[in-house]
Amino acid sequence: MTERSKVLQDFLDSVHDVLKSAKAGPEAGKCIARVFDALERPSSPGRNQPTRLPACTHLPVALETARSGGPSLARIATSFAALEPQLTWTRRPKVDGSQSDNFADGHANAMIIGPNGLEPREDVWVGVSLLAPHVRYPDHDHSPEEVYLVLSKGRFQHGDSEWFEPGIGGSFYNTPNIKHAMASGDEPLFAIWCLAS
Repeated sequence: MTERSKVLQDFLDSVHDVLKSAKAGPEAGKCIARVFDALERPSSPGRNQPTRLPACTHLPVALETARSGGPSLARIATSFAALEPQLTWTRRPKVDGSQSDNFADGHANAMIIGPNGLEPREDVWVGVSLLAPHVRYPDHDHSPEEVYLVLSKGRFQHGDSEWFEPGIGGSFYNTPNIKHAMASGDEPLFAIWCLAS
């Protein structure tokens, strides 16, 4: 049987513990259960090449903000900091004109579980997005449903909703194929996303 590294398992456990108690609604709860039930069966480790991008210079500030959200979020920040040197940070390849002019060097995404991640798989994805201050992520959509756990200040929008701020430790659910976006203010935005196919 494949075994998951302790550092990766610690991160997943810390995220799951927070999301289990999140008040993001029944559909979010079902999505969270699907993701973490599937993750009880580890798959083989990937062969990604660790890479950082310019936006990663904002990660220490983002992690300090997460730590300010209480012990559970501090546990996530600490476990993520231990995991981060193994990650391949990438830029979003497709943009549609809704993003800010500083988007290219102002954002970084890392797949932790999923295609090209530390644990490649297709059934569930777990990853992170980091935005430098004053960056707007482009409108985008995808067929898997998704739950966000937000570890910083920042604004989000989905469907026809107004922009909203979940707050540090806030979470919310995106239905399949719904258009959504995010934007940072004066501080970096850092969020974890979990998708279930």
